[in-house]
Amino acid sequence: MNEFAVEMQDVVKQFITPEGGILAAVNHVTMQIRDGEFFSLLGPSGCGKTTSLRMIAGFELPTDGKILIHGKEMSQVPAFRRPINTVFQQYALFPHMTVEQNIGYGPEMQSVPRAERSRRVSEALEMVRLPGMEMRRPKQLSGGQQQRIALARALINKPEVLLLDEPLGALDLKLRKEMQLELKTLQREVGITFIYVTHDQEEALTMSDRIAVMHKGVVLQIGKPEEIYEKPASKYVADFIGETNFIDGVVKRQDGATVEVELEGTGVVRVESSRSFSNGQQVAVAVRPEKLRLNTQIEDGNTLRGRVEDVIYIGTDTHYGVRFAGGQKVRVREQNILQGHHEIVQVGAEASVSFTRVSPRILTE
Repeated sequence: MNEFAVEMQDVVKQFITPEGGILAAVNHVTMQIRDGEFFSLLGPSGCGKTTSLRMIAGFELPTDGKILIHGKEMSQVPAFRRPINTVFQQYALFPHMTVEQNIGYGPEMQSVPRAERSRRVSEALEMVRLPGMEMRRPKQLSGGQQQRIALARALINKPEVLLLDEPLGALDLKLRKEMQLELKTLQREVGITFIYVTHDQEEALTMSDRIAVMHKGVVLQIGKPEEIYEKPASKYVADFIGETNFIDGVVKRQDGATVEVELEGTGVVRVESSRSFSNGQQVAVAVRPEKLRLNTQIEDGNTLRGRVEDVIYIGTDTHYGVRFAGGQKVRVREQNILQGHHEIVQVGAEASVSFTRVSPRILTE
């Protein structure tokens, strides 16, 4: 079998706007999603992630480019002929049917005998950890149970690929977090490729083997969660995934992998980077708040002086806002559990902010 469950090759999807213009909702997207992978499309509303999912499902046809499923060209194949099922945010369960009838609807349409249908429904309910629920109706189920029934209905036909369009969006926060782990465990057990659409960065980081970050119809970066978080390819990705400080500066010089950056009115820092930069180039030094240390000297690191403007104590962490002499401000996040008896630095106090050479990323866009 082909190594890739789904491939998008230079796919474009254009729509005509009400004003008569052309909108490229998906703009020359190329992706390769591996067999058995939990792959997430992540981005804000209007970034093209749902349109991409709908084209994989066959609900939309691409304007240009190819979509392959296990190596077979599917761009113009109707949805019902694709080896794919979809779970939506609104579960679309039939309210007048029992759980057994809802889950068994697909096999019934395929003329599967009743005894075989019942056996497969029972297996599907075991899979989503809801055995014995066959005779209940959707209104007798909680939101989490309805979501699992929708999953069972999608999985009963053993699709090659399962598409999930923000399926946890209707759940409360606690249940949503529980279901994230349930979904990931289920995906590992069944071994089916899951393609998951979400705007929730934490959800994508929690569940995914790999993530594609999308913006304005374009894929900006594809990688494992730790790669996306630790090595963002652009300012947009760094800003969208978690919290990031961007300190503007100019490259003074580069010696091998060490880049000297003069920060505006703040000082000079040395950062390790595999990329090449030119002297005088405008850049941003991007560093996560948890990678900064307040009033703690780091050997062979960078130290900048500033003044504490705000302090937020939230039990496990203390968050500081520190403004440098040049006017730029950074957020510092310190874990209290690592500090033992932790003395809070007060607002107005002078403070030093330190970080290692390998903590930041130098970004140009």
